[in-house]
Amino acid sequence: MENKIHNITVHFVGNKSIEELLCLSKTNLIIDDDVIVPLEKYFLDSFSTDEYFQLYHDSGLEYNVVYGTTSQIFDNPDCLLEQSVNLAKHLYEQSTHPKIKGGEFYTVYLKDCLLDGETVDAVGLFKSENKDTFLKVLREGGNFNLESEQGINIKKLDKGCLIFNKDRENGYVVAVVDNTNRGVDAQYWIDDFLHVRQRKDEYANTENVMAMAKQFITKELPKKFEVPKADQIDLLNRSLQFFKEKDTFDIEDFANEVIEQPEVIESFKSYKKNYEEEHATEIDDSFTISQHAFKKQQRSYKRIIRLDKKIQIIIDGNRDHIEQGEDEKGKYYKVYYNTEE
Repeated sequence: MENKIHNITVHFVGNKSIEELLCLSKTNLIIDDDVIVPLEKYFLDSFSTDEYFQLYHDSGLEYNVVYGTTSQIFDNPDCLLEQSVNLAKHLYEQSTHPKIKGGEFYTVYLKDCLLDGETVDAVGLFKSENKDTFLKVLREGGNFNLESEQGINIKKLDKGCLIFNKDRENGYVVAVVDNTNRGVDAQYWIDDFLHVRQRKDEYANTENVMAMAKQFITKELPKKFEVPKADQIDLLNRSLQFFKEKDTFDIEDFANEVIEQPEVIESFKSYKKNYEEEHATEIDDSFTISQHAFKKQQRSYKRIIRLDKKIQIIIDGNRDHIEQGEDEKGKYYKVYYNTEE
């Protein structure tokens, strides 16, 4: 198989706020053939999602540093070293949170990457912040010794992005990985350095409409209508069934098949508009459903009734099997079933 790495540079980017150094290389990295395969594995294996982003800037794409440098690399791959220096300086300027770790910063030109069935080149930006301890067994004569070394675990990419040479006028197609610093300080890689936002595609539409529907059912609906917890969970189950069985989402079909009641449908459509404004996003009324986004979002649909502190009822099926009531002893749920396992 032909190697994807066409050229690569590496610099060390420290934390500017604690006066760590920015160490810039003067040449591209020369890689031995036996290192290329594990290096590609380290760079690329963490990108296993269909969620894509795009570079942007509120004042215009030309003000996005990563967009400008990447565009020059795509126009002239031989300028990789020069532009990687600009990228390293830009990253150093964003590395001001005290929790940010210094590390090696790689700029890589990748040939013939597969994106949605199309072969395109890509620029990869990666940063390794954490080092693991490895043991090396040495055989000396008839004896064995152990030595420890600090190195990079190729199964643990800390930070990375792939910028595919596609849809240039809209900020390219970008895949992002950030496995460290998940707190506020993590924003420096995604927001401050890359400055990306989610692309408007079927994955984003599916993810956003499922999140919006769940929030409407669990938060908004109980405020405006007297909806028992079991009925809320029934709506969550019907929503999941809709997304599981359908190939396309249509807001009218969803409203009529899942929500049903006219006054609740009107409230749902109004809530969708408010949700879009609050989250600075736009959800299409009709789109192809992404099964990858569905599988990710369905894990957030909690269909559990919690009673007191230690009793839980999980409703993953027919709502008609559950009855709620109250008698002289207190509130109760009655559960009907056919078989017991």
